[in-house]
Amino acid sequence: MYCGENVIKAEIEILKAYSDSKTFSFDGKMLIVFNKDGILLIRVDKIRIMMTIESIQNEIIDEFSMFDDWMQKYEYMIDLGKSLPLISENNKLDDRLIAGCQSKVWLDAQLVDGKINYTADSDAIITKGIIAILLRVFSNQTPNDILNSNTNFIDEIGLKEHLSPTRANGLVSMIKQLKIYALAFQAQINK
Repeated sequence: MYCGENVIKAEIEILKAYSDSKTFSFDGKMLIVFNKDGILLIRVDKIRIMMTIESIQNEIIDEFSMFDDWMQKYEYMIDLGKSLPLISENNKLDDRLIAGCQSKVWLDAQLVDGKINYTADSDAIITKGIIAILLRVFSNQTPNDILNSNTNFIDEIGLKEHLSPTRANGLVSMIKQLKIYALAFQAQINK
């Protein structure tokens, strides 16, 4: 997830609180910091701000609350699925299929700088949207944070109650597989 303007504004406030810089400006593409030594320009399209799992979940809850009915929410999930970080074709293997899903869902994970980067794909558009939501929440997080997180936001947006029983089982299987990867990476870190 790349920075949105409101996230950048929050980051500016954090920078102000913890630095000696005097002036900050954001023009949508460039964060400009004027400090005692001169000017520091930071391209925000190259920065990835790490949000906590809880803050991402709250953001999703807010987004889903904007819609009046579940047809709009399904359309939104389909749109989210279109921006899913896709798994490489080389990794679309049977050992990366999530068992328990009605549709085919492939999931892969890499540990980079202590954080897990997930990629996925599905052959069904709604399922692709569901896994996109889960990856948005859990990607770029530490294994420990993933293992200690809850998924209450799913109930708060009403997702589980609007899925068929087989898709609801698939959702549980997706979460389980995400946490299995986190557990494996946490074991690697603890060695």
